[in-house]
Amino acid sequence: MAENEKHWYAVYTRPRSEKRVDTLLQKKFIESWCPLQKVVRQWSDRKKTILQPLFTSYVFVHVTGRQRIEVLQTDGVLNYVHYLGKPAIIKDEEIQLIKSYLQEGEAAITTQSWESLEEDIKVQITQGVFIQNTGTIIKSGKKTLYVRLESLGQVMVVEFPVQHVKSV
Repeated sequence: MAENEKHWYAVYTRPRSEKRVDTLLQKKFIESWCPLQKVVRQWSDRKKTILQPLFTSYVFVHVTGRQRIEVLQTDGVLNYVHYLGKPAIIKDEEIQLIKSYLQEGEAAITTQSWESLEEDIKVQITQGVFIQNTGTIIKSGKKTLYVRLESLGQVMVVEFPVQHVKSV
């Protein structure tokens, strides 16, 4: 890997520090992204729509090998997400896929560690930004599709109409 070549990485942050870390990295002119989604929260007297990080304790950075140290020196950053003993490089396509989906009007995504899932039914998406991608549907929800992002060790849970998937 060339020192000047940029790659996407995920960094662990302190709990509830994702937005602050993203802001601090951008102030250092480091390209970062904290994917946010709108969530409706209910209080005793009202409902409020808030922007909440999609991935708890994760922020994505697009950096060169030389900039990786500067990212670690940012307040709130704990470490890089590692895969096979090295910081995990995330494919540009995975980042673009998440960005595209979050721009859709009614994007509904939740996440969980993919190690906790059992293999079930493989399907292929036939419409939308995830077209031609394959995933695993859980039995409990007829409209819920798990799309593996193995380089993150995470799974996106995306709700699709049943007619937008077909068995593989």
